[in-house]
Amino acid sequence: MNRKQKMIKKTAKRAKARHNKHTPPTVKKYVSKGDRAKELAQEQAAAAALANGKQPQDDTAQTTDTTETDVAQSDMTTDKS
Repeated sequence: MNRKQKMIKKTAKRAKARHNKHTPPTVKKYVSKGDRAKELAQEQAAAAALANGKQPQDDTAQTTDTTETDVAQSDMTTDKS
């Protein structure tokens, strides 16, 4: 194969390669074993709550509910005296 044919062959390969669509690999963030276990436990708790007919509650909703009841109970104790 002479020099001109080699050049044509290389340019043809390059042109063909340009038409190939390259999709970059998706890089996933590392999730530790403990975090995966916590997430799995939350999913199972939500599924169990749905199975029991209850709505799954967020952690923020639970903390606000407890503080409101604590305040209500403390108000009741001061009113009795």
